[in-house]
Amino acid sequence: MGYLLTVLDFLFTVYQYMIIAYILMSWVPQMRETGIGQLLERLVEPYLAPFRRFIPTLGFIDISPIVALIVLRLAYSGLLSILYKLL
Repeated sequence: MGYLLTVLDFLFTVYQYMIIAYILMSWVPQMRETGIGQLLERLVEPYLAPFRRFIPTLGFIDISPIVALIVLRLAYSGLLSILYKLL
């Protein structure tokens, strides 16, 4: 069980950092045109898109990635509690 939790923790942490990197890349638009930027867009944008549809921007500030990170963290906590009960 310890190995499974370690792998899940690693995957969720990596995905969180990917989202943060993608958000920071929006400050420098040329970075999104690189190979890494395009890869991050393909991996992160499908998760962020539903949040962007329902959460309006506040002027020039898009808060949907913050909400997406919070939801991701809550999903991770829920998954951990389910796994602890099952195992």
